[in-house]
Amino acid sequence: VGEESEYIVRTVEVLAHLDLVLAKARYADDSKAVEPKLVPFQTRPDKPMHPGSTVNIQGARHPLLTGNVVPIDVELGADTWVLVITGPNTGGKTVSLKTMGLMCLMAQCGLHLPAEAATLSVFQGVYADIGDEQSIEQSLSTFSSHMTNTIQILREANDRSLVLLDEVGAGTDPAEGSALARALLSHLLRRGVTTVVTTHHPE
Repeated sequence: VGEESEYIVRTVEVLAHLDLVLAKARYADDSKAVEPKLVPFQTRPDKPMHPGSTVNIQGARHPLLTGNVVPIDVELGADTWVLVITGPNTGGKTVSLKTMGLMCLMAQCGLHLPAEAATLSVFQGVYADIGDEQSIEQSLSTFSSHMTNTIQILREANDRSLVLLDEVGAGTDPAEGSALARALLSHLLRRGVTTVVTTHHPE
């Protein structure tokens, strides 16, 4: 065994790779998934400093949902940086946000997507602030926790990133929250960061 150890280790590595490839293929077959088309960022004459991304997903289904799943369509061209999803509770806003983020990450992991068709840019980073992350240990309110995450995202995201913010500006006074949300979106728009947010704020 010692004499053949180099070949044995190599064989285990190859078997692990084959196992991964077969698992991806079985998943794609079971979920009736499609191969995404990956496209580069597009430079625009009017904004050469901020290349535009492409996110075009038709009939996407969240991979963890079962039963009668309502598919979503998302289309963000190179001339669109911010998508705002509004609506009442239980309207599917957060699920849509998560589905879009998962589709982008799955494509970048070499997985087929549970959708009818998909054309996506490859993002350098995907940043998300989703859910209630209130921390008793750190004495953070829900609002403070979201702001801490958002500040970190603003520090790290660039114009080749995808930013996902759930209920932006929530957890504080509605007037202050909506003003903050508008300021955040204006800032991300100026920087050319592809951004998708959900909100209750009518403003």
